[in-house]
Amino acid sequence: MSGTEMNLLVIIWESGFVVKMVLLLLVAMSVFSWTIIIQKNKVLKAVEADDLKFAEKFSSNLGLVEIYHVTKDYPESTMSQMYQTGFEELQKITKKIGTSKSGITLADYFSKYGLEPLERALKKGAVLSNQKLNKLITMLATIGTLAPFVGLFGTVWGIINSFTGLASGGGSIESVAPGIAEALVATAIGLAAAIPAVWFFNIFNNRIGKINSQMEAFAEDYLNLIARSILISKESIPGDNNGV
Repeated sequence: MSGTEMNLLVIIWESGFVVKMVLLLLVAMSVFSWTIIIQKNKVLKAVEADDLKFAEKFSSNLGLVEIYHVTKDYPESTMSQMYQTGFEELQKITKKIGTSKSGITLADYFSKYGLEPLERALKKGAVLSNQKLNKLITMLATIGTLAPFVGLFGTVWGIINSFTGLASGGGSIESVAPGIAEALVATAIGLAAAIPAVWFFNIFNNRIGKINSQMEAFAEDYLNLIARSILISKESIPGDNNGV
């Protein structure tokens, strides 16, 4: 086993300049992709844990303002982010109604104009959350797509060197073996860089898709909570951010 590893190191060490640069680029791509994988897995775990905890608080019998205070305890939660943007939009509407001297209540406002402003605020919160969730994810797809072609370039170059050796009169297997070995090593390292990147890209996309489904369901639950709390029970919302 150790002899095989040593032979591989010798092949890499004795490869041509171009192949060495290809291998170096592939190693850099692999290190970068594993850095993204480890970081993204950590972020998604934190998001999933905070979402679960915040969902429990949201489902309790807390009032709108109390839930807003709770959001501060779960900064990684996508639902918490959505709740904050929705609640802050409520505050702006409440403040606007208070300064208009129209005499209408928050319940009157939503009964007349609907909940579209809150829906837009929730979508904004979802977009902000998705920006964080999807950060660097596309880099995994890029590495997974490019790495095999970079390895293929090293493969082609190694084969060119092999045919060059044949053209110079060396027809033995010893004359073409180094170039073929370089080609196979470049192919193998290209696949080794690409496969984990593609694998985890799909895994992370599935996890993010589940989080987005939960966000969509939360948006509906939030609007239902607003309907119960404001349109039915007439709960009031502080209109000043400093008041919460």
